[in-house]
Amino acid sequence: MRLDLLVRNARVRTLDPDRPTAHTLGVLHGRIVGLDDEVAGLPARRVLDAGGATVLPGFNDAHCHTAWFGLTLTQLDVSTARTADEVYAAVAAYAENLAPDAWVIGAGLDHNRLGGAYPHRDALDRAADGRPVWLKHTSGHACVVNTPVLAAAGALDEGFRDPDGGVVSRDAGGRPDGLLEETAQRLVQRQVLPYPVETVADAVGAATRHYLTEGITSFTEAGIGGGWIGHTPVELGAYQRARETGRLHTRAQLMAASDVLHPLTAHADDDITLGLDLGLRTGFGDDRLSLGPVKIFLDGSLLGRTAAVTDPFCGCPHNEERPTGYFQGDTDAMTDLVVAAHRSGWTVAAHAIGDRAVDLALDAFARAREERPRPGVRHRIEHAGVVRPDQLARFAALDVVPVPQHNFLHAFGDAMAAALGPERTAWSYRMKSFTDLGLPVPGSSDRPVAPGAPLPAIQSMVTRLTGTGVPYGPDESIPVLAALHAWTEGSALATGFGGRKGRLVPGQLADLIVLDGDPVRTDPDRIGAIRVLATVVGGDPVHDPHGLIRTPARSGPPSPPATAAAPLQENA
Repeated sequence: MRLDLLVRNARVRTLDPDRPTAHTLGVLHGRIVGLDDEVAGLPARRVLDAGGATVLPGFNDAHCHTAWFGLTLTQLDVSTARTADEVYAAVAAYAENLAPDAWVIGAGLDHNRLGGAYPHRDALDRAADGRPVWLKHTSGHACVVNTPVLAAAGALDEGFRDPDGGVVSRDAGGRPDGLLEETAQRLVQRQVLPYPVETVADAVGAATRHYLTEGITSFTEAGIGGGWIGHTPVELGAYQRARETGRLHTRAQLMAASDVLHPLTAHADDDITLGLDLGLRTGFGDDRLSLGPVKIFLDGSLLGRTAAVTDPFCGCPHNEERPTGYFQGDTDAMTDLVVAAHRSGWTVAAHAIGDRAVDLALDAFARAREERPRPGVRHRIEHAGVVRPDQLARFAALDVVPVPQHNFLHAFGDAMAAALGPERTAWSYRMKSFTDLGLPVPGSSDRPVAPGAPLPAIQSMVTRLTGTGVPYGPDESIPVLAALHAWTEGSALATGFGGRKGRLVPGQLADLIVLDGDPVRTDPDRIGAIRVLATVVGGDPVHDPHGLIRTPARSGPPSPPATAAAPLQENA
């Protein structure tokens, strides 16, 4: 047998408790076929000599926004601004190079870094010299626009009313100030979207090429096709186009935004009343590109203080009328939507950040389970930002997968703590509490809401420090090895690929990464600085800047067995 790839001279962490380490690994037809002596003497089409470096399963980001991230790479970046004046200056400089009627589209706006205040539309009008401006908040749950955008949307007309589930913010004089929250963002999106398929495919290509440099071999795109999260009604087609043209560099699972579901008239015995044409639903596709859960938004964001919480936020300077946030729609209608999606065969990913929204999600899942039992189906709560102690047991009883983002702790921890206060901060973006319940908590980033590299996120799972070094719910810290499991096998289980990827064992997909340090043996404060030396997807070397992978001559004796690297220590 001639292998497609032989990995040798490596410190392999398989993440399999029955066989946790190895030094040699063989790949054939995209899957792992053996470890150590099982493959060490076999010839191979390619050889990856790790030189004693650490080899892990590829990272799997279970909740991110890949097309959105790719698009931001070509837009104005205002993430480094620390005052509103710096935002205006950036807009002015960017606008100088645009046509008079071109849009100024920017990303990374964070009012928390601007002293708590948002830029005002009047100043944006002056900075852009009359051009329409659209600055997207880093949370994705708000944006700031200027007068031409508001006028075109009808938001300046007499008698205009805020859309359901959204807010058009107003200044002290009662005038719209340019801030659009939640569903109100559709007022601007209708003027820009849909993007062409080629534009989205290019964005996917740029984003997934970047993912490889960070060791990400799989991801779940958290919402396509509709709502304020989608970029085109044919977004699945854009992903197919990216795959066909070599621009999808990693494995992808796509969540359908609930807005694209519509009534179906299947046979009454099927009980399929809601979905996509032809009955497409969760699970359609293959290991490279598949359809995942349906994404249903229940509430807003913690950063924007629009998440639905039980007790008021600690200060709502721009939204004093709704101190406990708000839901995205009528609660009964949203519950009915969750139940209908469940009954129609979908896995549901309910966006719920505040504890009041978490209650709604759990209640909806309980009703769905009672009305139509579906053994083995694990619904998800995306973010699960604030989870009270009394809610934890319900997660376990309903077998609900929480999907928190621990990279938020460093990026936004200080602002989140200020909004929640000490007691709720201890309940926020939990990890240990969930794993103690035996739930498969995945690694996820919500990128580009926050920086998405997995190794810094793993560091945050362990250290739980804010950007200023303040502990954030330190009791929820987990060991390094558990954090690695979250970003590999945990994500596989949460996305329906358990047993197919997430471990480096025979039979699983050959997605792996080579690191210049072992996270388990590295000081926790330095895990984020570990470098990715190479990335392999399905046995193919897709990122190899250091030339670790070579193609040996076909003739001659097989490669000699690798010398075993020093044993790994399980000291996490």
